[in-house]
Amino acid sequence: MKTRNQIIVTALICFVGLSAKAQRLPLDTVLARVSANPELLSYDAKISAQDAYATGAKNLDAPKISAGQYQVPYQFSPNGGSFMISGEQMFTNPAKLKAKQDYMKGLSKVTETDKDYVKNQLIAQAKQSYYERVMLEKKLALLQNTQSLLEYMLKDANIRLTYGKEKLPNIYKAKADLFELDNTREQINNEISQKNIMLNTLMNQDKQTAFMVDTNIVLKDYETAITDTTNLANARSDIKGINRNIELQQLNAQMEYSKRKPDFGIQAAHMISYGGYANQYILMASVTIPIVPWASKEYKANLKGIRYEVEELQQKRVDILNQAEGQLAGLRTDISSKKRQINNYQQNIIPALQNSYKTALLAYDQNTGDLPSVLNGIKDLQTARMEALDRLQELLTLQVAYEKENERN
Repeated sequence: MKTRNQIIVTALICFVGLSAKAQRLPLDTVLARVSANPELLSYDAKISAQDAYATGAKNLDAPKISAGQYQVPYQFSPNGGSFMISGEQMFTNPAKLKAKQDYMKGLSKVTETDKDYVKNQLIAQAKQSYYERVMLEKKLALLQNTQSLLEYMLKDANIRLTYGKEKLPNIYKAKADLFELDNTREQINNEISQKNIMLNTLMNQDKQTAFMVDTNIVLKDYETAITDTTNLANARSDIKGINRNIELQQLNAQMEYSKRKPDFGIQAAHMISYGGYANQYILMASVTIPIVPWASKEYKANLKGIRYEVEELQQKRVDILNQAEGQLAGLRTDISSKKRQINNYQQNIIPALQNSYKTALLAYDQNTGDLPSVLNGIKDLQTARMEALDRLQELLTLQVAYEKENERN
């Protein structure tokens, strides 16, 4: 039967073997592959469909051809009536057709901004999952360091036990602490698997694809940034979407206004008279009069409604910018606070706990201390280091949120 150390060594060898085969994906590569997400591809298809629909916007109504008896009396007479063949065609005003086509072309521009908005959300999800995966890798490395310390102490304690210089309950406590690491490691490995599945889903690839991450982290100095509303408005896809919608409503207004313009039609007919009378023809032109009061109510009401729609969009744009400014200001405050907390861990808390552990270990080596004090020192040091990584994860989450608000990809 394999010993516990042999099992751990075997697992590490397998992990190293898998790591050697797994591809290392830096964050930039992951974000580039997010563009293959099916949700984004569906927007591409929708944009193509809307552009295709716009090509048919200048379509005219189909011509109408008719044939049949014309002015034939009910009482049969060889000299009454005629046989008529006629054709009609209505010509929609070119200004109407152009306004309609411009409006339909504007639909795809709105969809493009919708796609950019969704892409920003997906990129933020990918960043968040990637950074969480990095932190989990760092926690695994921390567990391995703690395990080495505990194994060393357990080995030393077993030697002392043979000479009666150590108590058996203390050894069991050391073993319990060592086995407790296995549960923590199992939980972290499970979370790593979950993050891998999430990232593979966002990249639209096999969900079980194994890959490694770049554990180098770049922290940005966003806490010192100043929000420029002009740049913010130019960067955010939701603001761009509102601008495109305003432009679309303006095109819609042009389309409604074009309804004031008349349409034209032409009708031609040839009549073959019965009874030897001369054949006759009809050639007539027609024009609509859309400005009469009973025909103009609809487009006048629509134009009024469109003005209110534009006003609503303009107010919504102001509100989003105001909310974004407040959100960014709050995030900068949180980022600054998290950095101070992390610095406190690195400069004060962790060094103090390291000294506490070293002091307890020195006393134990000199037989003036006990094993539980050393074990508590190891545990406290690991807890502080884990908490420091948690604060770093929270800082990265704030960084992702800040970049999401600014749409910095």
